[in-house]
Amino acid sequence: MRTSTRRPGRLVALTAVAALTAGLLAACSSDPGSDGAGGGNGKVTLNVGTFGVFGFKQAGLYAAYEKSHPNIRIKENVIERNDVYYPKLLTQLQSGAGVNDVTAIEVSNITEVVQTQAAKFEDLGKAAGVDKSQYLDWKWNQATTADGKTVALGTDIGPTALCYRKDLFKKAGLPTDRDELAKAWAGDWNKYVAMGDRYMKRAPKGSKFVDSASSVYNAVFAGARERYYDKAGKGGKEIYETSAGRKAAWDTAMKVAQSTMSAKLKQFDPTWDQGFANARFATVACPAWMAGYIQEKAGASGKGEWDVTRAPTDGNWGGSFVGVPSAGRHKKEATDLAVWLTRPEQLAKVFAKQASFPSTPSVYGSLKPSPTTTAYFSDAPLTKIFGDTARNIPSAVYGVKDAQIGQSITDIGVLQVEQQGKSPAEGWKAAEKEIKDVLGQ
Repeated sequence: MRTSTRRPGRLVALTAVAALTAGLLAACSSDPGSDGAGGGNGKVTLNVGTFGVFGFKQAGLYAAYEKSHPNIRIKENVIERNDVYYPKLLTQLQSGAGVNDVTAIEVSNITEVVQTQAAKFEDLGKAAGVDKSQYLDWKWNQATTADGKTVALGTDIGPTALCYRKDLFKKAGLPTDRDELAKAWAGDWNKYVAMGDRYMKRAPKGSKFVDSASSVYNAVFAGARERYYDKAGKGGKEIYETSAGRKAAWDTAMKVAQSTMSAKLKQFDPTWDQGFANARFATVACPAWMAGYIQEKAGASGKGEWDVTRAPTDGNWGGSFVGVPSAGRHKKEATDLAVWLTRPEQLAKVFAKQASFPSTPSVYGSLKPSPTTTAYFSDAPLTKIFGDTARNIPSAVYGVKDAQIGQSITDIGVLQVEQQGKSPAEGWKAAEKEIKDVLGQ
């Protein structure tokens, strides 16, 4: 659920290709005999665009909706990485062609969408059946314009814990009890790094302590009050150079990047997925939404080996929304579906399947993960861990280019130090160049 940036020249080329592809797709879907046009078999096909595993399908929500709405067929279009998905979404919105009827938006992109793309979305705040009071205030406000238009409804938030492999910890001679580990590094990410040093002294063959330094950067930054902008809105000024939150996350990530404890994988790439399956790393920063991802990618061999514990500091990494583009062909049906998918009872079902934590606090007291997920993570009290973290998430400011700045730091700066052996100063210089490129400075 992360995003990345591309240099302007390359982005122009990709945008042109994407626009052509979108146009061709739109031409195909306009065939009067196609299912997508509502012709042929008499059904309306609603295309739902997502990045990664959202859980709607896995929790049976699509099937349930189709059963109660026999004229509707739902097709989910998944792009694994948001850094591919989001630029494509912007291209579709710009051209008005090829848009999904319901489209997902990641939290680090929502400010840009609200401030630059709001006119291209339906106002879901006025949709039938929507109750603003059911959502977290800060989540609702993130998707609402200054004049009150709500462009998307919240699905999940990302209270962040740490997932770890008990079997690898045991072989390395480390504690395996989740409460003992949480206490050992409580309040201090340096203690987590020190645990990594201990792990590497007796690391099981072929394994590392953590998947990547970028993972550590994101987890530390998730708890930052000061991020990349000094305030929200178009007048917000970028402060990534001096931000205390960014500096703390960068310094911790550099300790990991320059050590032997990282598997040096790029998150959400195929090699990272394989790392889960092959037990290549013992810990990973674990927002609630990642529980389902781990369960899917690690597979049956990871059942009962993975566990979950509190991170050194509480924070929010990720979370998403769904909106209805105004260029869609079935806005009324799409709006009804978006509202239904984000009702508290539906989001509770997604949590029950894969532990994605809802944006609707009314269900927090009754949330129960599925027995399958609980068993997979060694009977960890997922609701309590993520719920306690959610209640302590600090208020933070998200800016227009928040996602692009963050991905420039992790996918350019951190990776150059971790994978290419460059110094932290060189890595930061490369990240800054990419950021300035993105910001047009």
